[in-house]
Amino acid sequence: MSEKLIRLNKRLSELGFCSRREGDKLIDAGRVTVNGKSAEMGMKVQPGDEIFVDGKRVKPRSEDHVYLAFNKPIGIVCTTDTRVEKDNIIDYINYPKRIFPIGRLDKMSEGLILLTDDGDIVNEILRESKKQEKEYIVTVDKLISQTFLKRMAGGVPILDTVTKKCEVERLDNFTFKIVLTQGLNRQIRRMCEYLGYNVTSLKRIRVININLDLPVGEYRDLTREELDGLKKAIS
Repeated sequence: MSEKLIRLNKRLSELGFCSRREGDKLIDAGRVTVNGKSAEMGMKVQPGDEIFVDGKRVKPRSEDHVYLAFNKPIGIVCTTDTRVEKDNIIDYINYPKRIFPIGRLDKMSEGLILLTDDGDIVNEILRESKKQEKEYIVTVDKLISQTFLKRMAGGVPILDTVTKKCEVERLDNFTFKIVLTQGLNRQIRRMCEYLGYNVTSLKRIRVININLDLPVGEYRDLTREELDGLKKAIS
């Protein structure tokens, strides 16, 4: 029997409800019950256990996984909590099946974000040990100096750490391209602010092997080639 026991957050992920990280947040907030009893952090469940979130049963998916690329507009928040945020990504897309974003893109930024109902692939991509590239085009409010580029590329002290070395390329007097392999909260904006610059626009144009090729506000399914490349990159 014990071999069938798995952590509740992993079970929520397997059911396609949310990522493990989001599952932990739901459990910690007291929004999850198992067989009629309040769930606890770290608890384990069996496949037949009845899991409810906000009073609604989490049912096993019956279809293949969904993998979407979405060009997020400015003003949309990357959260699955539709009770809290009015302009949230889930209500905006209004997809007929429950999906959740892989990672985040802050409210005032635009560009590529992936969404899925596959909790396992979310966890693989979000693992800190995986050096997955994300590419951005950034415009700032002052002339870009060579010193600024070197310091951005070499690492900037923010959030009680120093950012990892990264690729930075000047595109014009006010615009640069940057490739990150980590995802600290509002990382690029904080890096620029530390160096005395303010970001006026920020667009993500690539996540790992997936490139942005959509009008703002539209989404599409990943191609088989993209999905195979994505899984290969995180394997």
